[in-house]
Amino acid sequence: MAEAAEKGLLPFKRDFSPSKITTFGNRYRYFILGLGWLCLTSISSNMIALNFTLICMSPPVVVSNNGLAATNNNDSAQLFSPLTPNANFVPSLPKYHQLRYSPTQQGTKLPLCGPWLYTRYGARYVLFGAGLLSAVATALIPLAAVNGLNYFLVLRFLQGIAYSADFAAMGVLCSRWASLKQNALFISVLTCYSALSTAVTNPIAGLICESNYGWPMVYYGHAVVCVVLFMFWLYFYNDHPRVNRFVSDVELEKINRNKTHAHINMDKFIPYKAILSILRMYLLMYQPSYFKYVLNYSIEQTGFLGALPSLSHMPLKFFFGWASDKIKCWPERKKLIIFNSVAVCLPGVCYAVVGFMPDDKPMLVVMLFTLIHMLFSTAGGGFYKCGTLCARQYSQFIIANIQFVKCLTLFVGPALMAIFVSDETDKTQWRNIFISLAVMLFFANILFCREATDVPAKFTEITAESWKRKKLEKKSTAKSRLEQKSLIRDN
Repeated sequence: MAEAAEKGLLPFKRDFSPSKITTFGNRYRYFILGLGWLCLTSISSNMIALNFTLICMSPPVVVSNNGLAATNNNDSAQLFSPLTPNANFVPSLPKYHQLRYSPTQQGTKLPLCGPWLYTRYGARYVLFGAGLLSAVATALIPLAAVNGLNYFLVLRFLQGIAYSADFAAMGVLCSRWASLKQNALFISVLTCYSALSTAVTNPIAGLICESNYGWPMVYYGHAVVCVVLFMFWLYFYNDHPRVNRFVSDVELEKINRNKTHAHINMDKFIPYKAILSILRMYLLMYQPSYFKYVLNYSIEQTGFLGALPSLSHMPLKFFFGWASDKIKCWPERKKLIIFNSVAVCLPGVCYAVVGFMPDDKPMLVVMLFTLIHMLFSTAGGGFYKCGTLCARQYSQFIIANIQFVKCLTLFVGPALMAIFVSDETDKTQWRNIFISLAVMLFFANILFCREATDVPAKFTEITAESWKRKKLEKKSTAKSRLEQKSLIRDN
């Protein structure tokens, strides 16, 4: 036992007797993985609900002087009618696009703070706080829609702050709860949160929008589910597996196997300067608009078709995450490059093909979007796994930055829309966007193939203690040099 502790396998004494531990058959880490996945999904669903409900919302109807009803598209205080969907309404005005992506703009400013908060206070309370913030903001959106644009934007900003908490949370869960042999599986499952949120939100929103409840019920329902999930999170999750009474000694040894003491201890320190010399990416937001306005599907059909690509790739993502960890016949670096090339290069080809699909083949377009998501499913064994293997105990910072770059690509979406698409029903304008995406994906994969490695980076050897020691050595060296110079001057 002493030798194991020296190697960092079991460096901590349990805080309670093993006989009092209720186990989940030595599989409690999978329960935490599933719970974390659902919590991340809930925050994401709250934020993207607008992407779909925007196509079933309607501006308030006003009555003109001649007694005829008219849609009020000007900058009135009330943005949307609470209940009445308008199938012919196209939200193409600048203020509606502003509502769609403004929270992402604000949220992308915060991921660099996320790793510090998680490192300082742990994921239990930081993610719980983000979940409650997201739930409250989501529940208030229907009220803000009636009262004006400024209230709406404030709530979208708060949703963006909560959403930014998802980024580092994935890295924390992988670092603390995944064994080194299960990194790809954990990251593959956790990165499915955006796909699951799309798969859940789109069809549910489509059904509710066309029901008697109206689109506000989409937000109320999301808020209630979010609160329930995060109460479970607060009860079941601990930042260190060793202090969780549902984790057996056998499972704890599996989680900590071959990890260094620094990795297991995860002190409240991140060597930012050393880490910020790393390079590695990617997307989805306008797909519902494309299905409805270009392919002419109804709101309800758009909901289910928009969910189809996400649903199709989730089982594959789980499988490829498991396969990446289990395949032993290839070197790790080769696996990283192969999995990443499938996830990034081949979708680039599909995007290029989508732009040239004939108008009378809408289902082929849906199938291509589905194939793109299926190909993305290997990403867990590509750049995400590369990030966790390189960063080890600091992977929350690396994953947060990968997600930060992913969020920056959401700026590209509105930018490309503004440059190329003035009419959302014009397919030729969308073609330029798909070709641009294809080029970016090819370029990103070339960069990855050059940089990919499974070797722990130098900064993983830096701990709070070694960093302080190095600072003291530098001060001591500088002081001795000054003393030598003064002696030389005196002589």
